[in-house]
Amino acid sequence: MKRKDSWKAVPASLRALAGGMALFMAAAAHAGPGAHGPNGEHLDAPAASANASGLARLPDGSVNIPKLAQRRMEIRTVLAPLAEAGPSVPLNGRVLIDPNAGGRVQAMHGGRIEPGPNGLPVAGQTVRKGQVLAWVRHHAEPYEQAGQQAQLSELRASRTVAEQRVQRLEALEGTVPRKEIEAARAELASLRERERGIGGSLKAREALVAPVSGVIAKAEVLNGQVVEAREVLFEIVDPARLLVEAGTADPALPARIEGGTLAGIEGSELRLVGASRSLRDGLLPLTFRLQAKAGATPPALAVGQPVTVLARLKDRVEGIVLPAQAVVRNAANEPVVWIKAGAERFVPQPVVFQPLDARTVIVTRGLSADNRVVVQGAPLVNQIR
Repeated sequence: MKRKDSWKAVPASLRALAGGMALFMAAAAHAGPGAHGPNGEHLDAPAASANASGLARLPDGSVNIPKLAQRRMEIRTVLAPLAEAGPSVPLNGRVLIDPNAGGRVQAMHGGRIEPGPNGLPVAGQTVRKGQVLAWVRHHAEPYEQAGQQAQLSELRASRTVAEQRVQRLEALEGTVPRKEIEAARAELASLRERERGIGGSLKAREALVAPVSGVIAKAEVLNGQVVEAREVLFEIVDPARLLVEAGTADPALPARIEGGTLAGIEGSELRLVGASRSLRDGLLPLTFRLQAKAGATPPALAVGQPVTVLARLKDRVEGIVLPAQAVVRNAANEPVVWIKAGAERFVPQPVVFQPLDARTVIVTRGLSADNRVVVQGAPLVNQIR
């Protein structure tokens, strides 16, 4: 009762002034600079049931985040101006071997694998051009091998007779015409070559040589393994020189492409090499050359790896350029960005955007140039419930 009596003792003019100041401070706590949307709607209106004591999702969909929590979450905002940029078109692609910097090692004939001078190489091992990776020991069919051995025996007997004949003619040199001696010598040389050729075929082995310098991407051989002709045994690639093949159903798209990047892969820059004029599985193949930025390490990619190509177009569109992490998805799976509408209040704003590269997007609808957009920590803000 004493408190009520003391409050009644305060003059009416002072009580009215105190009440007005309280209302003014309550309104100022929720107002913020530039708090209006792209269509002129006000975003700095006081939110209902704001929980100033901590993180909270308010009934109107906005989020209340105290200053201390903003620092802990490392939330950063910017006033993004309008700009012009070339949009990108996402295309499905895969990594390929550059035919001028990679190669395959195949056996010309079937046989049994034998290790090379340095043993059998394994995947990931570096090799140089001309290096012998393995040997293929050829084995003929039993009937063919028996015929070759019989033919070799006949040639050896004929060579022995030819050698004796040459010796007799050389001993009668002067009485025997010289042309007979030369003919005997020629016949002996021919028999020796034929014997050497057939004898070598019985023990022949083929050297599997690296066609280029690079890294073994695939090795499918074991010591003693029997392989067939034209079977791919090794694949060699140069990690710094790879190609990316993508597909599109628009034949006019290649003329509009000026470059591109790989989604989610840092340091990847693509240059369009050319476009096929023949459809494959209903799509037009596009070939890009992967280039690393000056002084940067080439991105780690594997041959056959599926990737998403962001083909950068020559067209120009106007919008607000933001980091890709600034765009998140709401509960309805719509793309939204978070706008800072007050000191501790953040409002979700649906937007329409297009990717520029692997790290940036351009918002074409939904934002104005004086909106303060969350560019770091947007996924954390979006998770507040």
